[in-house]
Amino acid sequence: MERWSSGTKIKIASALAVILIFLWASPSPCATFKDALGREIPIPTPPKRIIGLAPNLTEILYALGLGDRVVGVTNHCNYPPEVSLKPKVGSYIHLNVEKIVSLSPDLVIGTVDGNERYVLDLLEQAHIKVFFVNPRDVRQAIETISTVGLVCGLPERAQQISGQLTKRVNRVVEITSAREKPLVFLQINIQPIMTVNRNTVHHDLIRLAGGENMAADEPVTYPRISLEEVIRRKPEVILISSMEREGRFEKARQDWLQWTSIPAVQKGRVHLIDSDLIDRASPRVVDGLEIMAKLLHPEVFR
Repeated sequence: MERWSSGTKIKIASALAVILIFLWASPSPCATFKDALGREIPIPTPPKRIIGLAPNLTEILYALGLGDRVVGVTNHCNYPPEVSLKPKVGSYIHLNVEKIVSLSPDLVIGTVDGNERYVLDLLEQAHIKVFFVNPRDVRQAIETISTVGLVCGLPERAQQISGQLTKRVNRVVEITSAREKPLVFLQINIQPIMTVNRNTVHHDLIRLAGGENMAADEPVTYPRISLEEVIRRKPEVILISSMEREGRFEKARQDWLQWTSIPAVQKGRVHLIDSDLIDRASPRVVDGLEIMAKLLHPEVFR
């Protein structure tokens, strides 16, 4: 004898179907976070499909162990190597909004210093949550890891990483703070010669590493500077931000060596430094800090 009649079974099946439809259609639970623009953003907890709109943001997501949730990256994202397998959404300055929307992210993380504001408007019209961060120096980069971890539902993991990075920064500062600060010229472009002023993460790295940025007081953030000016200012260390160890960057280093009136040349202190480690407010910026400190104060770190 059957326990339920056919009519009862149909009613139960219908009820289950309604419940399933309700669960599927119901929005995910959200938590509200304030972003760098001061906006209160309700974000699904945790977000499961994430896009970072700059290389440093992609690096932060992977450092937090969220690589499997990353559904898109920018054209310039190259670390860790597995990001090459992810769909590309354009450069962080020229983003492909249609591509972003097609990937159906439930969270997009942008950067105030880089991403165009109109992208925010277009994505919001498509009902996509956009959360902005704004790291401007090394310690703010570390704070951003904590923020992203909190927003993405991994606060403990983020605090662990941030704490470890902070200890490394503090160690560099402790070792170098009492040392004499060499005058540093950081070259970020070959033709024309360009450098950085105090409103950059590069300046903060030079400062924390125990150096003095030769162009700190320039009125332009990324000023062009003449060869004659560099010779006149007599930097004690020349660092060339490089995307490669050979080729035109090594040639640029060799070109400096002919100007023997510059103290950096006299002392053999003209070096290449990996641009990915000093250009990006990512976890690896602390690697860049440690490398820079060793170049500025080899007597301490030897």
